[in-house]
Amino acid sequence: MNEAIDLTREECERLLRSGVGGRVALCSPNGPYIVPVNHSVVDDAIIIRTSPYSVLGTYGRDTMLAFEVDQFDHERQRGWSVVARGRAEVVVKPAELDHIRETWEPRPWAAGARSLHLRVRWTELSGRKIGSGWDLAAALPVHRSM
Repeated sequence: MNEAIDLTREECERLLRSGVGGRVALCSPNGPYIVPVNHSVVDDAIIIRTSPYSVLGTYGRDTMLAFEVDQFDHERQRGWSVVARGRAEVVVKPAELDHIRETWEPRPWAAGARSLHLRVRWTELSGRKIGSGWDLAAALPVHRSM
């Protein structure tokens, strides 16, 4: 059985910046939701594009959210998970939207208009891995050049 090992802040940030998909956890009047999303990281914030009328677009604005990325190797019984927490804000200023587009525009896989940009500046960043002796980022199915 493998031990859980805490990741450093630098490892967490590297893994967060290297992926393209994760999950957002939020609360609504109907209870909690977990929404799979594509994302990018611009400066020190997670950027998500969504529909203004989605659960995330409706209840995620100006609220605390949790965002998770992870990777698992079921055969070797190892994996990692990174969780970022922070307040989401809607990005509306043209200069900020231009900066996002020039740096790393998130590209949603789901069809439909995704015109609302949410920015989550993390105030907490933590992670754990199970198993040792492997390069966490090298095991990613997608590699983002940084």
